[in-house]
Amino acid sequence: MNKRYYDPEIFTHTLDGIDRDNHIVATYFMDDELPGEDFVDHFALIQSMTVEGSTGTWEKVSEEDADVRRKLSGKMVGYYEIPTNCPSRRAAVVQLAFPIDAWIDNVPMMLLSIAGNCFAFSPKLRLVDVFIPRNLLANFKGPKFGVPGIRKLANVPERPLSLHIIKPKMGMTPQQVADQCYQTALGGADAMKDDEMTSDVYNSKFEDRLKAVLEALSKAEAKTGKRPIYFLSITDEPRRIFDKAARAVELGARGLLVCYSAGLAAIRQLAEDPSIDVPILVHGSHMIAAQPRIAWPVFAKLARICGGDLMLTPTYWSSIPMVSLEEGIRTAQVKLAPLGHIKPMWPMPCAGVYPGLAPILVGEYGPDIVIPSGGGMLGHPDGYTAGAKAWQQAIAAAMCGQDIVEFAKKAENRELRRALEKWGTIERPRTPWLRVSPRFHPKPMRIEV
Repeated sequence: MNKRYYDPEIFTHTLDGIDRDNHIVATYFMDDELPGEDFVDHFALIQSMTVEGSTGTWEKVSEEDADVRRKLSGKMVGYYEIPTNCPSRRAAVVQLAFPIDAWIDNVPMMLLSIAGNCFAFSPKLRLVDVFIPRNLLANFKGPKFGVPGIRKLANVPERPLSLHIIKPKMGMTPQQVADQCYQTALGGADAMKDDEMTSDVYNSKFEDRLKAVLEALSKAEAKTGKRPIYFLSITDEPRRIFDKAARAVELGARGLLVCYSAGLAAIRQLAEDPSIDVPILVHGSHMIAAQPRIAWPVFAKLARICGGDLMLTPTYWSSIPMVSLEEGIRTAQVKLAPLGHIKPMWPMPCAGVYPGLAPILVGEYGPDIVIPSGGGMLGHPDGYTAGAKAWQQAIAAAMCGQDIVEFAKKAENRELRRALEKWGTIERPRTPWLRVSPRFHPKPMRIEV
């Protein structure tokens, strides 16, 4: 019998037929073209890519026998062609399943299968989803706090939380940071965080910064009765990050900030350490470089199972709209969706947001969000405390469903009014999908009898 073009161990599978408790399933968008060719074998490319992510190499060797291939090779379980009307081009949504026996509890190795050399095979390949099987998920603990735990810690049972991003990114002394936090705490900010770029520099060490901020927040609490959560940046080399975390908790830290650049495995180790009994905020700026190849919901799911309690989320309405409207919203949905025993993770629609956007953010993402704001709070015309108050008022308007401009006209909401005077608000556009024209949309009428 002639050699088969397509290995049955790779291709003769469906999503329905594999052992879904023991296979991780990666979903990709592929768009491949060989200009000038009128015969394109897409399966040949997928076969090479699948073998590369599991057992083999481009030239088969004798040790890769049928038993090894059966137990450990990747499998194509879905191929959904997208018509292109071009004989030299193939586009499809492709699902590949990889057996978890190859790396049952090893995040770095898992990433090599689903997001490793595969990107060398297809120039436009994009990982758009990953299914975590039950027997793999069982090894992860997920967030210690998540949405319910941080609500309890912040004593905010229902509404979105406001978060002050400390600015500028670097260069402030510990006392300057503390003074800024004190002012926003007086205005009702629920939390504050270091900027992701904040590190130990000549005039500011993390221990000194933490001590100064905690003292300032204690003073603010004496006036307001409220104690915000301060997320201290500890992103560092592995040999230092765990010592920093332990020291921060010892000094009384109530939250830690770790950038994705530290690695998922480091985040997971921190989150699963019982002595690190504070929430972890994951900052995803390092992900932006990979965003054209890996969709943000994938990052969100992986960060969630590795123990992130909250993570910044791209939004279409930000100053840096990196993703589509749908991908931003889907990222938040993935963080909140049921996932076995894993707690929900806070979405954080971010980047250049200002109080006038509150109704849209709450309308798109719901109340289980943390809204981080730097310039949109600190740039308030009446100062930092007024900026924090404006956000609380904007959130209150969104939660009660009242028009934000009308809400701002009330005397007690002066800070919101001043914020709207500076930055304004926007009306979210509407798309008339199900009727020919907005002219035919149902409209309320007032009928005099």
